[in-house]
Amino acid sequence: MTPEQRLDRAERILIRTIKSGRRSRSEFRYKINSLIDAQMRHEQIWQAESHEVNEKIKAIAIAHSELAELQKLTDRALVELTETQKLTSKAVAELTESQKLTEKALREKKTTDLTYLQENYKALQQIILLEEKEQDSEAAASVTVPLVVRNSEIDAADEASAPIDEALFINSSENKALTEQYTEFLARKPEVPEHQKAVSEPEQKIEYVRKNPIPVQSKKLSEPYAIVVLGGGLTLDKNGKDIVVNGYTRLRLEKTLEIEKQSHLPIVLSGVEAPYMQAWLKERGVEAKLLEKRSMNTCENTRFSSLLLQKKGGAPTVMLVTDEYHMPRTRRLFALNGIETIPVVAPMPTALTRWQPSVQNYDHSRRANYELLATIRDMLFGSSDCREVP
Repeated sequence: MTPEQRLDRAERILIRTIKSGRRSRSEFRYKINSLIDAQMRHEQIWQAESHEVNEKIKAIAIAHSELAELQKLTDRALVELTETQKLTSKAVAELTESQKLTEKALREKKTTDLTYLQENYKALQQIILLEEKEQDSEAAASVTVPLVVRNSEIDAADEASAPIDEALFINSSENKALTEQYTEFLARKPEVPEHQKAVSEPEQKIEYVRKNPIPVQSKKLSEPYAIVVLGGGLTLDKNGKDIVVNGYTRLRLEKTLEIEKQSHLPIVLSGVEAPYMQAWLKERGVEAKLLEKRSMNTCENTRFSSLLLQKKGGAPTVMLVTDEYHMPRTRRLFALNGIETIPVVAPMPTALTRWQPSVQNYDHSRRANYELLATIRDMLFGSSDCREVP
């Protein structure tokens, strides 16, 4: 290649290099600007994400504190649950011990306390009878005043009472002298001999009861005086209109029919179901005349039935008809009212099958658990919603 050709080639390369350098600078500037814009966008996105991350961190911190507080509450609840379980176990143990003592007392036939309550009630009943007799005698001796009289009768009565009014005039000279004598007599306060001292009215009644003791009953206190049947609920008849006794109550009444044929004792029907129970028995030829139809729960059943029996002369021992799960709590409440009970267990509407999940066994489990918890409640806190009188 000649020198001239080489020179031309170098010139062309130089010109091409200059042109490409200009283009490279513009492209480089564009890329730089693009990078700056991208960096700014990335910073904006990073700031937004940083704010969101900070909010999440705050939320996590709050949740962590709430979780710690919840953990404290859970620990406290576990402690309280443990204490409750201990109290429940203690109550169950006391219930078992109480049942053992009750059964032991029944086996030994200790009726001293019941006899004492019965004698006190008889004495109180005697005093009430005395008060009623005195009230009747006072009412008979009282003067009946006519509401309408003639004017002539009024004038005659005024004339007849004139001397009495004059004698009673406090400012008269005779009455003044009598008043002075009476005042002097009160000032002296003469002592009354011991044998002439007046006895107060309550003391006279108590003395009368002591001098006229209660006749000894020919019937033993351990023998039943009546049959007490507790209602178990009501339901609708098949026609969907009439109210009839349900399965629990019906089975208790059927058991009552069996023992009534053997004992011929008066029947006490307790509960708001009493009228329907009476109708059921009457259809089968048995008359129940003692109805306690105010009670709404087991506590009121026992309390109101005891009051009814006391009004009828008292019954230290009765035959109690209810189901096997209801029996222990009911006997305890009757004992608190001074009445000993002879249990007569009525069957449940559903028979207990082999232990496996079933509707029949659920009914038995529900009754057993309810009565156990109700007994624990009565022993720890007393019976709730139990009125004193009907």
